[in-house]
Amino acid sequence: MKLTSYWLDTCPAFSGGVPFEPGQRADVVVVGGGLTGTSAALALARKGANVVLCEAEVIAAQASGRSAGMCNNGFAQDYRMMAEKFGHERATALYHAFDAGVDTVERIVREEAIDCSFARTGKLKVAARPEHFDKIARTQEALVAHADPDTWLLSREDLAGEIGSERYYGGMVFGKSAGLHVGRFVRGMAEAAARRGARVFENTPVTGIRRQPSGRFTITTPRGSIDAGQVLLGSGISKVGPLGWVRRRIIPVGAFIIATEQLPAEVLAAITPRKRMMVDTKNVVNYFRHLPDNRLLFGGRARFAASNPASDVKSGRLLQKAMIDVFPQLADARIDYCWGGMVDMTRDRLPRAGQRDGVYYAMGYSGHGNQMATQMGQIMAEVMDGKVDLNPWKDMAWPAIPGYFGKPWFMPIIGSYFRLKDMLS
Repeated sequence: MKLTSYWLDTCPAFSGGVPFEPGQRADVVVVGGGLTGTSAALALARKGANVVLCEAEVIAAQASGRSAGMCNNGFAQDYRMMAEKFGHERATALYHAFDAGVDTVERIVREEAIDCSFARTGKLKVAARPEHFDKIARTQEALVAHADPDTWLLSREDLAGEIGSERYYGGMVFGKSAGLHVGRFVRGMAEAAARRGARVFENTPVTGIRRQPSGRFTITTPRGSIDAGQVLLGSGISKVGPLGWVRRRIIPVGAFIIATEQLPAEVLAAITPRKRMMVDTKNVVNYFRHLPDNRLLFGGRARFAASNPASDVKSGRLLQKAMIDVFPQLADARIDYCWGGMVDMTRDRLPRAGQRDGVYYAMGYSGHGNQMATQMGQIMAEVMDGKVDLNPWKDMAWPAIPGYFGKPWFMPIIGSYFRLKDMLS
């Protein structure tokens, strides 16, 4: 069993890097080589900007290369709850921002000919309890009326044609959702940006950002400084650099994933006949999908803990047990990959993007980064050109989390609370 991301282990390394030379100067420095950063660098380079992208490790090393590779439309939250909070018009506009994100991923894949197995197979949300299906049904009715006619309900009997498990009580299909090989996608965007002239520097952490009297910025790295006209932070929960303001507003939440050995085609066809992205309704959520090379990926919030090798192994054992509970037919399947990553979660599970002290930022995707981070990279390239109204999150306040300074001391308590809710409801 490899303690590494399946996505990073099964895609080529980024090859478009250039030597870092003294006296670097750029129109824009993008901080972070994940989905936001590579998407923004590509969009800016296509506009003719002189772009530098700095990544502390390698392209897609962190959250962007450690997800489930799901490109799902729709909120993390219940649409009805969002409509109560914002009103139907605003909630629908935000919902459609996620729809647009899936469209943007598909467009970039097509335009840049990125080989990443993108496929709109849809998402299936399955009810872990009978009462959960009632809630799903009410949500689907509201979605059809206001936001998403490309959703439909499935009874428990209907699930037989969708999933090879008797564990669930019906569900809802989101027809616009997709899956992809996220490692190949992120690195494909980085290669495309480099082809258009962006200078991409791996292993180049940004350790300082200082605004000059002229309004330009001095970006400090261990390899030298860069003079920049504008700066975009796409760094998420990075522990590197002068990001204290961000760290008080984003909670790093561990997400853990396993991937089986390659399975016989007939086994996978029985388990996931339509190859949909699947997620359940539990508070301590599980999600699973068919991988391009005939494996089953199974992930979730197995433990409310940080990701490291020892933690990943413990989480992997819990996930394997959960996988067998859902799919008993996989009791003897070998686990080939086990990995973890940290999700950049905001308090309300909505992204944030804007400008602070002249520095632009986009982050906090809360588990929906494959589509929304890609979308926001493209949008921020326009926002930095003065088109601020394109930013769907521009009017959202982002206060610091009380009592939180970057170390999520409260996560074990929250984890225990959610597990108890799953036991009782």
